[in-house]
Amino acid sequence: MTSQLYEKILIAIDGSDRNKTAIEEGIRIARVCGATIFAVYVKDIHRYNATPTDVIMVDIQVAIQKLAEDALAIVHTLSEGVSVENVVLEGKPEVEIVRFAEEKGVDLIVIGTNAKRGFERLLLGSVAEQVIRTTSCKTLVVK
Repeated sequence: MTSQLYEKILIAIDGSDRNKTAIEEGIRIARVCGATIFAVYVKDIHRYNATPTDVIMVDIQVAIQKLAEDALAIVHTLSEGVSVENVVLEGKPEVEIVRFAEEKGVDLIVIGTNAKRGFERLLLGSVAEQVIRTTSCKTLVVK
């Protein structure tokens, strides 16, 4: 009896052009393994909490939701024949990705990196780096 290499794969989606390579790699692995994909987009709304008016905040939330839907649509366009569940979460991406992966018993997290280096990475941090540091799950970082 053979066991499946990966059954549940989380692909972290951020809507960037660079993220498409990670999406394609995650789908390729899922297709080969017969795995289910969790396409996870995290709305990082804590950045906008200091916005002065409720009207602006509503506009920002609508725009962020549209970004999430557009990003997840890319996964469905590329994933023919693979089971995909779209997931939209709110919070800090590195925290929510790890939390969701642990809750769902994910076998592999696939995440892209924007390859920032040096001082720029120090200032902005790296979601991929934080996911690697905090998850107990296998993680594939794609550049």
